[in-house]
Parts: sequence; structure tokens; C-alpha cells
Amino acid sequence: MFSLTWSQRGLDLVSCGCPSSGGGGGRTRRRSVSRRSAGARCRVSSTQNVDVHSLGPPVGVNPLVSGAGPIQISALLEAVSNDLQQLNKNLKSIIGSENPVLVSAAEQIFGAGGKRLRPALVFLVSRATAQIAGLKELSGQHQRLAEIIEMIHTASLIHDDVLDESEMRRGKETIHQLYGTRVAVLAGDFMFAQSSWYLANLENIEVIKLISQVIKDFASGEIKQASSLFNCDLTLEEYLLKSYYKTASLIAASTKSAAIFSGVSSSLCEQMYEYGKNLGLSFQVVDDILDFTQSAEQLGKPAGSDLAKGNLTAPVIFALEMEPRLRDMIDSEFSEDGSLDTAIHLVNECGGIKRAQDLAKEIADSAIQNLQCLPQCEFRSSLEGMVKYNLERID
Repeated sequence: MFSLTWSQRGLDLVSCGCPSSGGGGGRTRRRSVSRRSAGARCRVSSTQNVDVHSLGPPVGVNPLVSGAGPIQISALLEAVSNDLQQLNKNLKSIIGSENPVLVSAAEQIFGAGGKRLRPALVFLVSRATAQIAGLKELSGQHQRLAEIIEMIHTASLIHDDVLDESEMRRGKETIHQLYGTRVAVLAGDFMFAQSSWYLANLENIEVIKLISQVIKDFASGEIKQASSLFNCDLTLEEYLLKSYYKTASLIAASTKSAAIFSGVSSSLCEQMYEYGKNLGLSFQVVDDILDFTQSAEQLGKPAGSDLAKGNLTAPVIFALEMEPRLRDMIDSEFSEDGSLDTAIHLVNECGGIKRAQDLAKEIADSAIQNLQCLPQCEFRSSLEGMVKYNLERID
């Protein structure tokens, strides 16, 4: 298996092995590379020592294909349904009842139709790795980790909506629309602070460092996005780095932390990190595709809203390579009447969507490869199903 990593030396190609048990991986070979895939230049540099993107499909893994019918997310979560029910109860008690406005804000966002995918991933990885470690039941640390992850995710959504000036979230009014920007910022801050307090009480320095880095990554992602609006020179690699910061970092840290609390080997923990990273990146690319292909009713927000705000995503980056007129429209910030609708049409017509779909599938294949370290069980099946469910959204 070969994967691209970001390190202080730039973009590297790493040969790595996936252990079948607790043993370490194979020998590692590292060299700087530059690659053109479907017209996209793949070269980045960063000071972050984290894996971000994989070249695939990985060796020995068949590309993902659709099954007999669409995957139901409820079926994937059935394996941890009891864990999720307990999580929903605990979240309300964690927020507390000291401030009615904060409670109301929390109920609005927690009850806005979210599927609890991030805590579900924590529970699925926890139970899959607990089997390897011989644990009969999850620990309190596993349970608390899932709650922390959902609180951090919720806080980030509240702040994202303020920064993006979004009016709707999952078909409901956003917190700042209901209660004002001041309350929304404070509600997000409260959840970040509350999650940090519970994180410290887990008393595991490795997990504390992992999750703390996520909160830093959120800010880095927002800064990168804000500084690159309407920038037609944004590269695919810069887009993926921003997507890692804003989406994949939390998922990667949470799946690795779940494995850490199970007490499995460091090599297996790293594979869980890679799974979360690749799943998160694939999810983000798919979300960015849907911004062009779904209706406002399906999205719960106006279609094409990212492009309208100057946030250039994978479909646009690919389309810019093929359609010069698109650059002029973006540079003008869609000042002419109808130019936004024309730009959306061009992104679809010149293959930007198709190439973004290929990218999402390529990253997803790597996520499936990362799960080869786990024994065959219902929890691994659900983790694989998460990857396939994500891709079905763009089939």
C-alpha cells in the first residue's frame, strides 16, 4: 500500500504494511514525489506530521461497488444502538440546566436531525478493537470519548454557521438566527470548554493531545478557508489540507482514541487513525459534490452556497482546469446577474463533478484497506458500510 503523507519535508510516498494482529508494519521507504492524477497536480508542503491523502486503489483491495440495494444508515448503527441511546441521555445531563438559553440552543442543534455518525464511529471502533483486546464491555472512557466528540462537533457547527452566515442547518434555523450571534458564539465556546474539561478528566495524555490538536485544526481550517475565498489558484492539495483540518481531523483522532482506550497495539491504533482520516476526507468531498447536485430541500441550505461565498471545493478546482470562463466569473465574485447559475452549470458540464466523484472513491478505497487489520465482525462490517454509504450518496 502506498500513501501520501504531509511532513516537514513536503509530500512523501510511504510504503507501509497493515498488520493482521498486534505486530508492526513493514519497512518504510520515503521519497518526495510529484504526481498528476486526472489533470490534478499533487504536491504539498506542511509542518503537520499527519497522513492526509492516499494514492489508490490500494494493493489487494477491489474498488467499492454498490450492493443489492441502498445502504440504510439505521442498519449500520444498529450494532451500537444501545450505546447511542445512552449517549443521547448523557448529552443532556452534560450540558446541564444552569442556563436556559444554552440548554435551548443545545437542544436545537442536537435535535436538528443529526445521525450521530461521529460518536457511532467511536463506538464501532471501540467494540471492534475491544474484541481484539479481550474486553467484554466498553469502558467508561469509551463512553465519555463519544460524548466529547459529539460536543466538539456540535460546537464547531455552531461556530461554522456564524462564520458562514448560514441561515439553515439540517432544515432548521441556525443558533445565531434564533438567538443572535453573541449567544451562538458563547454556546459554541461553552461546549468547547465543557468538552475540554471532560477530556482532561480522561487522564490519558495521548488522547488529550490528539483531541486538543483537533480544536486547533478547526481554527486552522477556518483561517485557511477565509484566506482563500474566490482564489482560483487554490490547489487540490490545499483544499485537501483544509478539509483535513475542518472535517477529517476530528474523525481520525476519535477513531484512534477509541482504539487507544481498548489497549490494542500502536500499529492498529494508527490504522484506525488512517481509517478515520480517509473516511473524513471522502465524506467532505462527497458533501462538496452534493452542494452542486442536490436541491436546497435535500441539502437543508441553498444549493451552490459554497461557490456563492467563494469557497472553492474539489468540483470547482477540477472544473477550473477545463473551463477558462469559470475563472472570470469567480474573480468577479459573480457580480453579473445569472453568473452563479452559469458557473454551477459549467462545473457540471466540464467534468468537475465526475472527477470529484473519482477522488472520493479513491480515498474511500484507502479507508476500506485500513480496516483489514480488524477481525470480521458486525462492527467491522458497519465501519465498511459507512464508507459505502457515503459513496452511495453520489451514485
